[in-house]
Amino acid sequence: MKNLFKLLCMGAMAYVLCGVISACSEEADCSMVDNRGMMVCNFYTIDPNTGVSEKAILDSLTVTARGTDSVIINRMTEVSSITLPLRYTADSTELIFRYTAHLTDTLVIRHTNTPYFVSMDCGYQMKQSITGARYTRRYLDSLYVSNSETSINGTENIQLFY
Repeated sequence: MKNLFKLLCMGAMAYVLCGVISACSEEADCSMVDNRGMMVCNFYTIDPNTGVSEKAILDSLTVTARGTDSVIINRMTEVSSITLPLRYTADSTELIFRYTAHLTDTLVIRHTNTPYFVSMDCGYQMKQSITGARYTRRYLDSLYVSNSETSINGTENIQLFY
């Protein structure tokens, strides 16, 4: 009788162990969904003698989004490139670039937000495409959209000329 009881206990434990292992192996990998596509901005200047653009470095930069209390970039020094999120809940994102206490530029990026289905486990993700931009010209001279599709791979989207 003792052997039968031991055999039943061992069988029950094996059944539970197999259930746990098989449940873990079917877990969805949503790591790519967690990576949000971002807008990459690189800074440039144009040499007045040759007309050739070259990388620019800003001494200090703080970036905030209008309508939020979030500081996206806080007093970053020696900046030549930044990565910024676009809003999911609207078709435009308004960013305030603060260079000094009294010098700011406002950049309004218009974009489309297109949800796409990833899977039942991972849900939806958002594709964002830049459709246009407007900006103030206090310190910023001009802007060029070099790639309209945001991504997770660090591809340049916007060239800002100072």
